[in-house]
Order: sequence, then structure tokens, then C-alpha cells
Amino acid sequence: MWLVIVGDLVLLNLVLLCFAFLHPRMEVWDWAQIRFYMMICNVSLLISEHYYHPIIHERVVSGGDVLRRIVFLTATQTVLSYLLIKVVDLRIPVGWLLVEQGTIGFIMISISRLLERTAIKLYRERGGDTRTITLVGSDSILNAVYQRLVNDATTGYHILGYYADSKMKEEPITTPNGMGQSQKPEWLGTISDLMAELNKEKPIDIGDELYVSLSSRERETILYLSRYCDQHVIKFYYVPISVEFIQLDMSREYLSDIEIYTTHESLLKNPVNKALKRTFDIAWALFMLVITGLILPFVYIIIKKQSPGPLFFKQQRTGLDGKTFVIYKFRSMHVNQEADNLQASKADKRKFPFGSFMRRTNIDELPQAWNVLKGEMSIVGPRPHMIAHTEMYSKVIDKYMVRHFVKPGMTGWAQTTGFRGETKELWQMEERVRRDIWYLEHWTIWLDFRIVWLTIKNLFAKDKNAY
Repeated sequence: MWLVIVGDLVLLNLVLLCFAFLHPRMEVWDWAQIRFYMMICNVSLLISEHYYHPIIHERVVSGGDVLRRIVFLTATQTVLSYLLIKVVDLRIPVGWLLVEQGTIGFIMISISRLLERTAIKLYRERGGDTRTITLVGSDSILNAVYQRLVNDATTGYHILGYYADSKMKEEPITTPNGMGQSQKPEWLGTISDLMAELNKEKPIDIGDELYVSLSSRERETILYLSRYCDQHVIKFYYVPISVEFIQLDMSREYLSDIEIYTTHESLLKNPVNKALKRTFDIAWALFMLVITGLILPFVYIIIKKQSPGPLFFKQQRTGLDGKTFVIYKFRSMHVNQEADNLQASKADKRKFPFGSFMRRTNIDELPQAWNVLKGEMSIVGPRPHMIAHTEMYSKVIDKYMVRHFVKPGMTGWAQTTGFRGETKELWQMEERVRRDIWYLEHWTIWLDFRIVWLTIKNLFAKDKNAY
């Protein structure tokens, strides 16, 4: 961690030196002012690093967490530098200078974090800084723990095997990104076998960490394993299994002092998060409505020239809590009788030339910013489906209606990860629904920013599903 912090200081001082020699606003500064300015910026960074220290060295860490810390780190350093300069009354204009410096610093630190994380990953993939682990207990829990430990080579975990009263089932473990992983940890024996081995004069090696998932009925075994780990400097982890018996993904809540569990928990239940997402939606919707207003006359003329009929396409769609609403789009097809039932296909004869262009570039979706402003949709969320499709798929896909626990979006996680457009086969819709539910359960404002960025990025790439 300290090496990373030193690297941040080096990057900061490189930026400061470049500014000192090249930035026009600093040409009139003398070296005493420059040195004092650099000292304040360095002190501000060290204070900021104390609160938002790097976490890339940790074994289990998400890219979103790393990015969030970089944002807070650079923002805190910038604001703190400004306040310190005002307190000491340096008498130099630094407002925009610090903003420019902070922006460049954010970019450089982001790149350095990516390179540092890649180096750590390569080092651990080659056997460096590894941790050996033994698993003990319930089949379903072992599957869940195992997939989280080995899903990312960056963690550096090596599973020695597992002890359970029966072998794991033979189905391949499925990782969160949908990739099947056939490798199973080795079954080392029953829990009684483990206890016997640990009581020998020369006990077996159970590694650096022990993960135990036994029921409360096995209290004595749990206590023994915990004491054994303490005596042999082995990290002990207990994984509760009370909820796992139900075979559902559940989140813990409290009803007064009573512990309860719920399925498909969303962070959007939090009023602060809800307000944050609504602010995000309104800001983007206003921006898109301005763009819509600018291109509206041209779109109107071209549509009217190529296809008789209205400018806008309006249709009933399924929204939040399964309620229907009217969605608005620029019309991209000739007026037809199948609009409420039939999905658009690649060689769809209902499309006219400019309509095809609008669909490829998402221009036809811009009027939905009005739906967002009205509160019927969000910028990011599961795409709203036709009523006929909701009725059809809700009968054949388990948890299909769960996607309606959040507002539908103009773009979504499923669409930016390869599941946009026509669903020719049932498995395609099942995967889209799975990704919609994943978004619901893992929402953060950073994820929304990421999805918007991926959507914009995909506009400049040839998406085979964009038609």
C-alpha cells in the first residue's frame, strides 16, 4: 500500500512540475510561491490518502470500489489544497488551476491503479503472494464460497480441498459473469475425518485460512476448529448457513431487534440513493431534451419524406411495479398492425432507411427523455417490454417480473453487455432478465455512470444487435 501512495506522490509532483514550467498562469510565480504551493498539494494528498487509501492490494476488490476511491481522493485533495492556500493567504489565483490539476491527477492515478492491479494479478497468477484455503461444511455454502474465492485470479487463493459429509454435486460451478467453471475442489473426507487428522501428533496442513459453514448443532466442532486455528496461526472464517438452507439469495434486515431476510434487495430503497439517482436522471434527461429539440426539425422533415404518418411512436409498456405507461420514440417503422406484438428483426421490411439509421444510433430513443423527466423511466434500468411480451415471458421465465422492482431505463446493463435487440430464443431473454436482476441488486451511481459510458462507447462500435 505504501508503495502505491509513494507512486501517487511521484505522479502528483510530476504534474506540479509540468504545470510550473508549462502552465501560463504559473509563469508569473516566483520559485518560493511554487515550492510552497507544491508543499501544500503534497500535504493535502497525504491527508487524503489517509482517508481514501488505495485498496488495489486487497484480495477481493471491485473496479467500482477502486474508481470511487480515486474520485474521492482527487476531489478531497483538490478541495483541501484550495482551503489551505486560502488559510495561509498565498495571494495567488488557484481555483481553476487546481481543477485542471485534479482532473489530470485523476486520469493519471486511474491509469496507475490499472497498471498496478495488472501487475498484482500477474504476480499472483504466477504463484506469488498466494493463500491456501480449506473449506469445511455445507455443500451449497461451499459452492458459493468456492466460486467467490477462485473467480478472480487476482485474489491469489489456492483451494486445498474441502471436508463435508458427502461429496459436492457434479454440476459445474457457475461464476457471476456466466462462465462455467468445471474445476471442483478436491473432497478430502468427512468432517469426522478432519477432526481425527487434526488430533494426530502430526496434524495435516489445512493451509493459511479455514472457511467453516456448519449449523449451530455442530457448535462444539466449530469451537474446536476456531481454537485450533488460533493455536496454529490460521485465519478462521465462519459462514452462517441458516439462510442458505432455503436456497435463495437473501439480504439481512432488522424489524426492530428481530433479524429478517429479504430477496432481491436494492440499494435504491435508501432515500439518499433514490434522490441521487433521480438527480442523475433529471440532469441527463434535460441534456437529451435539448439535443432532441435541436434535431427535431430535421428528423421531422426526413421521416415525413420517407414514411407517411406521425413523427412520434407511442406504445404501452410495462414499467415500475408492473404498471403500464406510454413510451415515446421517434417513429422508425412504417405504420403497421404488428407494432404491439412483433419485435424488430435485422431484415425487417417495416423499417424505412432513416428509421434504420435512427435505430442503429439510438436517435429514435431520445424522446424517452420526456418519460424520464415525468418519472416513468430512468436513464439506466431494465428496458421496458411490450405488454404482450410481458404477458408471454412472465409465464415461462422464473423471476421475470422481478425486473420491474425498479424503473425501466433508456439503456441498461443487459443492453451494454451483449443482450440488446431481438431475442430469437428463450435463453436470450432469460439471460437478459438475469442481468436486469443483477443490476437491481448491485446498483450504485457509479454503475449508472459506467453503463452510460458503455452506451456512448457502443454508438461508435458496430453492434451486431443494433437494428
